[in-house]
Amino acid sequence: MTSRLDSIFGVQAEALRVLDRRAEVIASNLANANTPGFKAKELDFRAALFAAVENEGAASREQMNPDMVDNSISIGDGSAPEDFIVYREPAQPSMDANTVDTQAEHAAYLDNALRYQASLTFMGNRVRSLLTAIRGE
Repeated sequence: MTSRLDSIFGVQAEALRVLDRRAEVIASNLANANTPGFKAKELDFRAALFAAVENEGAASREQMNPDMVDNSISIGDGSAPEDFIVYREPAQPSMDANTVDTQAEHAAYLDNALRYQASLTFMGNRVRSLLTAIRGE
């Protein structure tokens, strides 16, 4: 069943998973903006999504037992989004060695939220078109 949903939604379902994890990373950065020595992190969305696209269908090529489906977040090749987390380079070093730039983090969070909403909208439209086709309207 999972592979059927993946074929219906394409890469959008994986994009939602990666965007969700990226939002958590950015929120962690913002929460630690005043923590001395904290190093800001970034989830490389492009690399994570590329890995998902490159390995798309790998699970569908294998026989899967529906009772053993893992709902944890993972990229198409089985690697976790954490494999794509990198440390941000600070635009301006701080005295306490904290590399969080709150303005950049807010901008990144807004960008991530817009991408997440766009993916949800796309998937919602896809569901509506499938329901229309099923009903024969």
